[in-house]
Amino acid sequence: MATIMHFLLKSLSTSLLLSIALCSQALIPDVAPGTAFEPVNPTRQHARVTQQIMTHLLRGHYDDQRLDDRLSERVMDILLDQMDPSRSYLIASDVASFRRYRHQLDDALSRSDLRPAFFMYNRLQQRVSERLSFLLRELKDNGDKYRFDGDETLERDREDAPWATSKAELDALWRKRLQNSMLNLKLAGKEQEEIIELLQKRYQNQLNRIHQNTAEDGYQLFMNAVAHAFDPHTQYFSPRNTENFNINMSLSLQGIGAVLQSEDEYTKVVKLVPAGPADKAGTLKPTDKIIGVGQDEDGSIVDVIGWRLDEVVDLIRGPKGTVVRLQVLPSDGTQAPKEIAIVRDEVKLEEQSAQKDIIEIPGQDGNVTRLGVIDIPTFYIDFKGRMENKPDYRSTTRDVRRLLGELVEEGIDGLVIDLRNNGGGSLEEAVTLTGLFIEEGPVVQVRSSRGRIEVLPDSDPEVFYNGPMTVLVNRLSASASEIFAGAIQDYGRGLVVGGQTFGKGTVQSLRSLGHGQLKITQAKFYRVSGDSTQHQGVIPDILFPSLFDKDKIGESALEEALPWDAIRPADHQRFGSLKEALPALRQSHQQRIEDNPDFRYLRQQKALREELANQTELTLNEKRRRQEQDDIEQRQLALENERRKAKGMKLLASLDELEEEADDSTSSVEGSGAPPEAKADTDKASDSKEAQQENAVEDALLTEAGRILADYIRLNQSKQAAFTAHREQQP
Repeated sequence: MATIMHFLLKSLSTSLLLSIALCSQALIPDVAPGTAFEPVNPTRQHARVTQQIMTHLLRGHYDDQRLDDRLSERVMDILLDQMDPSRSYLIASDVASFRRYRHQLDDALSRSDLRPAFFMYNRLQQRVSERLSFLLRELKDNGDKYRFDGDETLERDREDAPWATSKAELDALWRKRLQNSMLNLKLAGKEQEEIIELLQKRYQNQLNRIHQNTAEDGYQLFMNAVAHAFDPHTQYFSPRNTENFNINMSLSLQGIGAVLQSEDEYTKVVKLVPAGPADKAGTLKPTDKIIGVGQDEDGSIVDVIGWRLDEVVDLIRGPKGTVVRLQVLPSDGTQAPKEIAIVRDEVKLEEQSAQKDIIEIPGQDGNVTRLGVIDIPTFYIDFKGRMENKPDYRSTTRDVRRLLGELVEEGIDGLVIDLRNNGGGSLEEAVTLTGLFIEEGPVVQVRSSRGRIEVLPDSDPEVFYNGPMTVLVNRLSASASEIFAGAIQDYGRGLVVGGQTFGKGTVQSLRSLGHGQLKITQAKFYRVSGDSTQHQGVIPDILFPSLFDKDKIGESALEEALPWDAIRPADHQRFGSLKEALPALRQSHQQRIEDNPDFRYLRQQKALREELANQTELTLNEKRRRQEQDDIEQRQLALENERRKAKGMKLLASLDELEEEADDSTSSVEGSGAPPEAKADTDKASDSKEAQQENAVEDALLTEAGRILADYIRLNQSKQAAFTAHREQQP
């Protein structure tokens, strides 16, 4: 069971990991605007696979559900959201024609009848084809007449907008969307003639691809809506996506190391593989949207708005050492596209392995607390090496044990385990790593779909490190990370600080279908305390402010996510109690961060992002749009300079100067008047202004985790000194 869970804990979401294959783009002949979409029909093979999938879902899924009208309603709602999330293609009469299936999809699935699904899919493809044809005609007839000096605005989020009642109403919406696309390109420095030519190519490419869609595309869309109705981590993989998924799970990857998913017409970045090329470059961020892809340093950028996800993946993939250039819309609220270059590389196990450092925390009494820091990007193990009995095979536990020994020899006073951005990995390693810090006992409980509970214990009575420790987590700490952090917290073995974790407490396994495969949720994790990690995650003892939006990132942001619940606690002995110390630690922490320039900067950045995210409309006036972008940059510059002034650092004339500082980032930190502990992790600085800003915040969070642990160590020392003095006074 542990092996299966190691295999599947790595995936946080339904997405594709960029890895090894080369791009091979076939030439697709142009489709004339207005050409009718050729309907596709299900195959007999699809009917057979449907029967297999429904058998697995109804008999093997963790959440016992019936094939009834209620499930049919959920499938219909999910399917509509997946087909047209921005309500920009279908019209009200289309949706009305689908309603007759609202309570019939369950009956159709029981018969493996896919005709209702394909009726809806073909109608969608027809409407998409009509929209693209409209844009091409509009560009040809009126492209040079568009102006950007009016008062029109474009609604940013149409998720809850009413369905358009006519094609004329959709035409008005799409004229605004076309105007916005043209304005974005104009702001990027393109001339009107060039803009028209580029958009004509974009929409013609999209139209060509729509007419290349196959029955497999329609089938995958529908069956994933069915699977999602059970939970967001259950998914059908077509034969092509089965190959992608198997590549995702390999220990050695080539590419840029990014997890992508489709959102509206865009390809959105979900997460970055720790220590992968994109992560190390620091220029690509979660929730960024990729709108163009170019090969090598001088290759032309191919517009990929509206492309299928697998086609975008094919473009970005490539061999080690080659360059891919991405044009992205940043996730920080600005609308101006930026271009970044990333060198594809192999994501090596060595680069994802645990690393150590030492930070020094000065006290008010002049004494310095030396703290070891072990950064664990993922829970890894070389299964092949272990099976072959290699004496030097790599694993998280073996590496951390070695690093701990080195840190103890260097005379550390305490330990920080940094699990930020650690999306999981091997369950077995989460259990054995916990065993380095506790005596033998249960670490995690796993409940199957049939209610059977298996307790996975640490059976080694040795405690390799028994000193004070803190675990640092954030919203991207998931799965195996949550198991380790939860066990440390439940045993009272150490403090957990940072942000509320992701909340992925489910276990998936694979079922071969002969034609693709099904990833199905079959079990849930529970902590030693009996609490599930599902949905809620691990709530730190001391919470830090965070830039992550919990409404967009985390299990709670996923529709149909299984709920939190609890079972009986596992019998275990607590290592100690931290409750008595927590009020004093929280008070000291709060006093520190009130005036800390980095934490103040973090709070201000979060407020700015929330303000920008709450803007419901986008102006289509060029002068106002430019002014808005300038205002945002000036506000960001002011926040950065406020932080720098408080820390005695050089002020910036523009945010672009952050890039100039990158090559000398270590000296700028060491000579800035920042405390000695702020020097930790400066080797991770990248050559982008966004990464520079985020690294400063990351260092501040690590430093504060160290200060909390130093406070705890001093409290214990004071308590022990008072106890000793009391005993000496006794007769």
